[in-house]
Amino acid sequence: MFSLLPWRQARSIYDLTGESLERAGVRLLLADLDNTLCPYSVQEPDEALRAWLADLTAHGVTLFLLSNSRKPRRAAHFAQALGIPYLGHAGKPKTGGFAKALAQQGKEAAACAMVGDQIFTDILGANRAGVRSILVEPISLAGNPGRYLRYWAELPMRFLSRKRAWNREGEG
Repeated sequence: MFSLLPWRQARSIYDLTGESLERAGVRLLLADLDNTLCPYSVQEPDEALRAWLADLTAHGVTLFLLSNSRKPRRAAHFAQALGIPYLGHAGKPKTGGFAKALAQQGKEAAACAMVGDQIFTDILGANRAGVRSILVEPISLAGNPGRYLRYWAELPMRFLSRKRAWNREGEG
């Protein structure tokens, strides 16, 4: 399905609780790395991210890093530091990376969601793969003029999807 609108929208990953994801039937949460889980310049997970992961895990939700990072070791290093599965060079918005992640984890698309900060990669790819998509605000736009242009182009879809905001109970 070709859609640029996410299933839900949230301010950040921290608005997605293990309880709300569990209630929504999500057992596998695919996550973009850069500007979703951490800023581009951050090399190690912080304590807030580790606590969020612990909450997901306590509710039976597996976090899986699905990254398009062009830095060969970035996704691997970050995922290993968190102790989570990953796929680097995922090729989003193509669906192959999504299919590999689902197969690797033995999950159906119906039990999966993708959280990311970019509509034209994370959201479009998830929607095309039949995975529920959750759009978060980018952590930081600083440092790359191309990011400003990309997010500016996404503004109409972000505006249209605001009515699909995630609430902490996972309903609505």
